[in-house]
Amino acid sequence: MKQAPLSHIIFLVGLLVFSCCTRQFPLQDNSSEFGTYADSISVDSMTLYLHQLMTADTSRHKADKAVIAFYNAPSFSFQQPLWFNDMGVSPDADSLLSFLRRQLPLAALDTTSFFLPQIAADLAIVHGLWFDSIGQSVNEVLPRLEYHLSKAFVRYCTGQRYGFIRPDQLFNHLEFKSGSENKNEYAQLFDYEVESPDYEESVVELSSPDRMLYLQASQPHGPVYEALAQQMLHATNNTERLTLAVNMERCRWQHRRFYDDSAKVLVNIPAQQLWAVNPDSVLNMRICCGAVTNKTPLLCSTITHMQINPDWIVPQNIVKSDFVRHAGDSAYFARNRYYIVDKSSGDTLRVEDVDAEDMRSNTLRIGQKGGAGNSLGRIVFRFMNNFGVYLHDTNNQRAFTYAKRTLSHGCIRLEKPYELACFLLPQADEWTIDCLRLSIDMTPLTPRGKKYLKEHPNERRPLRLLTYHNISPRVPVYLLYFTAWPNPSTGELEFYPDLYGYDKAILNSLAYILN
Repeated sequence: MKQAPLSHIIFLVGLLVFSCCTRQFPLQDNSSEFGTYADSISVDSMTLYLHQLMTADTSRHKADKAVIAFYNAPSFSFQQPLWFNDMGVSPDADSLLSFLRRQLPLAALDTTSFFLPQIAADLAIVHGLWFDSIGQSVNEVLPRLEYHLSKAFVRYCTGQRYGFIRPDQLFNHLEFKSGSENKNEYAQLFDYEVESPDYEESVVELSSPDRMLYLQASQPHGPVYEALAQQMLHATNNTERLTLAVNMERCRWQHRRFYDDSAKVLVNIPAQQLWAVNPDSVLNMRICCGAVTNKTPLLCSTITHMQINPDWIVPQNIVKSDFVRHAGDSAYFARNRYYIVDKSSGDTLRVEDVDAEDMRSNTLRIGQKGGAGNSLGRIVFRFMNNFGVYLHDTNNQRAFTYAKRTLSHGCIRLEKPYELACFLLPQADEWTIDCLRLSIDMTPLTPRGKKYLKEHPNERRPLRLLTYHNISPRVPVYLLYFTAWPNPSTGELEFYPDLYGYDKAILNSLAYILN
């Protein structure tokens, strides 16, 4: 057999070495969207350029970091990119661009923050085969397009599913705790259990054939978000758009929801209103909430029981702020029916024997006798929480005539406590309701109640026919903060003042992503 010339052997070996060192993009045929540029596509060149992009990326966004980790992993190779193949760019790339172009403005989100200008420009280059005319290599355009598409996808999906900010981290590092000996201790203002964003889930979905369905399913749902989104369609005023955007962000946070049809109590702080909601009825009332210096915390819990004519045990922070200046003033204590008890012995002390230093010592308990004139009013509704707050009646009904009702030390004062009690006791019999009415000096409704009142004209007030009642089933209560909110009574979207400045804090945190 005739041997091949030495020069041919050297050429073939060199070609083999070159092909190993410069890996080409796998091509199936010559019908690629990339045309003649398909022959220029190099896995190594694209990989090198992608790593340059990631090295230069200074983003601190966790979604971006998850994308970078994916592309840095050994499992990824441009032999199998996510957004294009040997035949051209995936149709999903154009679908993602079109989807985000429609949806981002509806949430006042900035298209630049989701790389839409860069994605649109690179898609135009690819579709028009303009690489040479603009002096850009196909091995630069394709990895850049790949990177921006993935970042946009993960940013949007995780942001819409979990929120673009962490509310617990924001609100619980917003201001220092008033009166704390530790000057660096932050006030806890937000106590919902919020689900952390699952960036890895969105990254995994990048490789899924159903990724566009996942993208579309990332849209938040629920009546509040939908009402806000509908209003955004017609909003032209920038201030209104930003207010809507902030409240849409609140709807993204993954915590316990209030959208089901069960009975519930909703307290919206900016509205200074409470709604007790049943599937077939809504009870609405005004509230007084915490002052700016004593903000009502945001939380959800369940109302477990109510107390009728309870004593008010004054919290120590209120003792220090409001009672120390009345130390030794027996007339003040008698007029308001306050008493002082030694915690260790249980003995009731004479007011004139207690000075300001004693009051500050936290060794005493100051209380107010229950009944008419008590600061808690006649009914208190209790629920578990970490702040010692509750819903209660008040001895100052005039406060509900004020436009601004940020007056309390954090608890919620109710305009209609009796009506709320009836809402929470739908199965109570007539006598139980009359016992409640008699105990809070309301006229009885039943013959039995009227007879009791007639037979006990001189019985000491308040009548204590009912002092405690369990709430069963327990009713969830939500302390919320929405400055744009569909009124549960009317369904109409209403706007409220930003009483605590939380909108401003959210806007500052969202500045990088809002239009």
